[in-house]
Amino acid sequence: MNDAQILDAIRWNGDGLVAAIAQEHDTGRVLMMAWMNREALALTLKEGRAVYWSRSRGKLWRKGEESGHVQKLKEIRIDCDADAVLMQVEQVGGIACHTGRHSCFYLRQEEGQWVAVDPVLKDAGEIYGKP
Repeated sequence: MNDAQILDAIRWNGDGLVAAIAQEHDTGRVLMMAWMNREALALTLKEGRAVYWSRSRGKLWRKGEESGHVQKLKEIRIDCDADAVLMQVEQVGGIACHTGRHSCFYLRQEEGQWVAVDPVLKDAGEIYGKP
């Protein structure tokens, strides 16, 4: 299969995007979910690191381009419907979330409310150089 065939196998949504889940390759912990367009997936495969499509900024986003918290690609899979991508990654620096936590999935439902159960490893202001 060539690169075009690999990309053509994806069932892109109406906006030309596919859900992309980043999972830590050695622990299995889900780190984050973001979106990819065709170019982002092609670059991810070519560069061996996670590249996403930022819907809010309307541009490609190389994970870690500002923070240094790059996701090195170890393996990539698609689900049975070909409408979701699962990436096994090495999370450089141990922080995947823009809040400074290891995972974006740090809120747990407890007694009718969402409770932060994972600690902030590094203040977001320090990571992104903003007060």
